[in-house]
Amino acid sequence: MQEKPFVKQLVILASGSGSNAENIITYFEERKTAKVAAVFTNKRTAQVLDRCERLGIPAYSFNREAFSGSNNLLQVIQGLAPDLIVLAGFLWKIPESFIQAFPNEIINIHPALLPKYGGKGMYGSKVHQAVRENEEEETGITIHHVNANYDEGSIIFQAKTALTANDTPDTIAQKVHQLEYEHFPKVIEKLLQQHG
Repeated sequence: MQEKPFVKQLVILASGSGSNAENIITYFEERKTAKVAAVFTNKRTAQVLDRCERLGIPAYSFNREAFSGSNNLLQVIQGLAPDLIVLAGFLWKIPESFIQAFPNEIINIHPALLPKYGGKGMYGSKVHQAVRENEEEETGITIHHVNANYDEGSIIFQAKTALTANDTPDTIAQKVHQLEYEHFPKVIEKLLQQHG
């Protein structure tokens, strides 16, 4: 029996360890509804590069000039013809040229319930620390479209988790990661189905 061809193409941008990127890659390798065409990172030492090598996914690093000082990276990504660009722990602001080239086709995941704890500098452990300091009773994830401002694009999906007074930034991070791993690939898949 011939394998069903991959119809949808994903491009992932990541800056760090790449656990979400790996989760997305393995999800779609199992389901065969899409393929991660490539992963790009703005850090030459990012652990996501090692993960991609192990998983057999093309991965490339780039500098700020290629990203926002020219159209070099944009042209490379356009050549891959992605149906969706997924930011998975990517920390740089997306240039207007990307947003115009891929309208409503760039999505991000944020480790809090936006509009709370969003904006420049609010990422990773900084978010969880702020949630703890403000004694929030819940936190979660927000998957949203990317626009010209940090964390201000239209919200696609949110999931919540309850917090207790005993939670630390580390335990909050663990709860949020579980939500990310559970929901991010499914939301991507649903968006791809809607993409036509």
